[in-house]
Amino acid sequence: MIYDPSLDALQGKILDGGRISSGEALRLYRACSLEELGALAHERRLQRKAKAYGGRGNEIVTYIVDRNINYTNICNVYCKFCAFYRTEGEADAYVRTHEEIAQKIDETIALGGTQILMQGGHHPKLGIDFYLDLLRFIKGRYPQVNIHAFSPPEFNHFSEVFKMPVREVIVKFKEAGLGSIPGGGGEILVDRVRERIAPLKCKTDAWLDVMRIGHELGLRTSATMMFGHVETVEDRIEHLQRLRDVQDETGGFTAFICWTFQHEHTRLRAEPVGSFEYLRMQALARIFLDNFDNVQSSWVTQGPKIGQVALQYGANDLGSIMIEENVVSSAGTSFRMGVADMQRLIKELGYEPRQRDNWYQLVL
Repeated sequence: MIYDPSLDALQGKILDGGRISSGEALRLYRACSLEELGALAHERRLQRKAKAYGGRGNEIVTYIVDRNINYTNICNVYCKFCAFYRTEGEADAYVRTHEEIAQKIDETIALGGTQILMQGGHHPKLGIDFYLDLLRFIKGRYPQVNIHAFSPPEFNHFSEVFKMPVREVIVKFKEAGLGSIPGGGGEILVDRVRERIAPLKCKTDAWLDVMRIGHELGLRTSATMMFGHVETVEDRIEHLQRLRDVQDETGGFTAFICWTFQHEHTRLRAEPVGSFEYLRMQALARIFLDNFDNVQSSWVTQGPKIGQVALQYGANDLGSIMIEENVVSSAGTSFRMGVADMQRLIKELGYEPRQRDNWYQLVL
């Protein structure tokens, strides 16, 4: 191998806290070993978290106690990578009642939970009153619980069904109790890819516009990437660039979470990538997303051990204990952890485990 001193210069730029370009990100991906990328990502994590939590951000790894509640599994966009959705006529299609959702929230609170993550399919017939009544019911009965709900594709779907601008929908949902917006449905933010894997789902600009509007209205959001299917590495980096650009504009993203495509029981035929590729992309994302405070490990798709390793590859958060998870598990991946498990994994690396809320404020 021919020694290339310019790669040393690029790595030095990262260690000095400099921003890298898309071209430089691609060069890192192609030229660096997994260990080198991990070391650079860990340094970025230290740079970004140094001042957090009273100057103890580099000593603390956080987690959250919340629950995924799918209010319906009925969906009419038929994404090729999804094994969760059902059509209206199928025997196991459902729309949760208020009382069913309340029971799930009661169980969450009993476990020390502070939030529900609520998403569903693109139901073709539910009107705006269904959603507003649901939000008011939850916020009225559980004012202490943050409602982290409805992904950008859902908001674009609502806009079409309600015949109402997206901004107006988000305003009404916020008034009814919505507290923040999850980054679901991001997949790969490149329209050529989206048209292949989810042609009926909203396109890139529409996804990003929901996030911009949410940020403008005071709602913080997360950002995601689901990779390892039909996209190229260049597509992944374009996805990261789009997120970084919006974060420069608004500062409204709380965290970035990436995971690999889970293939069982789906119609998308793609050779799945493993944990090695997951760690490489998470590390590259931490290096590139220099304006994101938090990167969350995806133990839900990779398993607890790789989830723990990811804390040395740029992540500073272990995510949720996942009291309930239905979408990823429908595609054949089902891992479970409790608070004690999370605390043990964090302590084994020499960090202090602390429970947080959606805004990364410490709860315990």
